[in-house]
Amino acid sequence: MIIVFLGPPGAGKGTQAKLLAEKLEIAQISTGDILREAVRNKTPLGLKAQEKMNSGELVSDDIVIGIIKDRINARDCGNGMIFDGFPRTIEQADALSQLLENKGKKIDLVVNLDLDDQVIIERLTSRRSCPTCGAVYNLVLKPPKQEGKCDNGCSTPLYRRDDDSEKVISERLRVYRAESYPLIEFYDGKHLLKTVSADGSIEDVFAKIRCLIGSEL
Repeated sequence: MIIVFLGPPGAGKGTQAKLLAEKLEIAQISTGDILREAVRNKTPLGLKAQEKMNSGELVSDDIVIGIIKDRINARDCGNGMIFDGFPRTIEQADALSQLLENKGKKIDLVVNLDLDDQVIIERLTSRRSCPTCGAVYNLVLKPPKQEGKCDNGCSTPLYRRDDDSEKVISERLRVYRAESYPLIEFYDGKHLLKTVSADGSIEDVFAKIRCLIGSEL
């Protein structure tokens, strides 16, 4: 099964994609995670992407499509995959369709997580990350057990990413509405789109998504 998650930053795409990937035992492909890892490791790709990510801009299509082309050929993608954070533009969507078609595959479902901008800003300014293992917490929805420190045995002080400031979040939302929102109409026109309200607890939203998948779960 191949699923695409759409939605603005802060809607919970990564969290829900991870839960669903574990349930279906298929690969989760997060371009955001791949890019952030490249930034942490200061790879050539990371250096190219860092400036745009920190300012709230989208990373260029050629970089992202190159990442996806390599990733979908990995062994763990054989039984299916969930795309989290990709595609973000019509050009990327066309490229993904072609990459999958070349492998004799196609998208089965597109889940659009919908959430009000003000709720998104509140969520993202409350997000904290672990610089050691990459774990992500939210002071409102998913706080660490010990205030300010990672739960995964790191005991590392958590930090707020540069792109989680209110100014950058507002810019990311502007970019999303302008450049990524057309994907909703694109996939709706292909009768693949299902919209889910992302307002609520992680468990509540996941229950709504499970209803969409039906017998697959």
